[in-house]
Amino acid sequence: MLPHDFHPVLQRWWEDRFAEIQDGARHVLAPTEAQLEGWQAIRKGENTLIAAPTGSGKTLAAFLTLIDDLLREGLANGGLPDEVRAIYVSPLKALSADIHKNLAEPRREIRRLGEEMGYAPVRITAAVRSGDTPQRERAAMLRTPPHILVTTPESLYLLLTAEKSREMLKTARVVIVDEIHAVLESRRGAHLALTLERLEHACGQTNAPAGPREGGRSRRLQRIGLSATQKPIEEVARFLVGERPDTQCTIVNRGHKRVIDLAIEVPGSPLEAVMATEVWQEIYNRLIELIETHRTTLIMVNTRRLAERMAHHLTEKLGAEHVAAHHGSLSKE
Repeated sequence: MLPHDFHPVLQRWWEDRFAEIQDGARHVLAPTEAQLEGWQAIRKGENTLIAAPTGSGKTLAAFLTLIDDLLREGLANGGLPDEVRAIYVSPLKALSADIHKNLAEPRREIRRLGEEMGYAPVRITAAVRSGDTPQRERAAMLRTPPHILVTTPESLYLLLTAEKSREMLKTARVVIVDEIHAVLESRRGAHLALTLERLEHACGQTNAPAGPREGGRSRRLQRIGLSATQKPIEEVARFLVGERPDTQCTIVNRGHKRVIDLAIEVPGSPLEAVMATEVWQEIYNRLIELIETHRTTLIMVNTRRLAERMAHHLTEKLGAEHVAAHHGSLSKE
């Protein structure tokens, strides 16, 4: 169950989305410790760094309080103005596109559930701005800004450079920096740190009202960072919020607890440079057994040709909706 300070619509969404049947009974998954502690800090308006392993729900920890705030504001005011409220920054374009896709379904489900429960519909919008974004979408974004802007460090820098797009960003209340550990020690990291300070400066110039968790005080951009396990984690927090003595960052560090089930298997037939069809079939059959007993399976290979070949054979057995190939030669589509 969600904490009781979330809106009833989100409570219902969580119960529907994270329910599973065990021994014939319906059970709702509980939030992870990273999520519970993250929500508590974010609710208070604190700059927050969440460090936890992959699969612990860091992204939902960052977004759910934001969606809750937008839903409450929209219900109270008969809708939301077309302005950017949150900026999500990912170091990878592919991750940005994935986050945007994963946000779309919950937004639709939450709106549908709200209507079923008798609430007025609240439209919460999101859009991606990266180097792959077509010009017509960039122009449309300036005319009608999304509530959640998903972007990359370099695209955020360019948005801050142009006057019209910088004006669009001024209403942001929250910036979420995902995979922050991936850029920390590189020139991209130094560039992103400067960009965050420029964004803070731009948002401080707005005349927009303070958010519901800001109590009418002078508005500052809330920074939320998501990281894998890092040591010392305090250095990552300093990177996120900067070096100003008046700026604090709450650290939610759940990165040290991880249950790992590791096994090494050796095929019954020897692996050679050129293998017979029967040997490949043996490998495919074992892969299918593993795939069917797990929710998600990632298979690493050495070449583009092998990636496509393996995807083709697995698709024949499992169906196209369950298999996807990825390699560096793939187009954006």
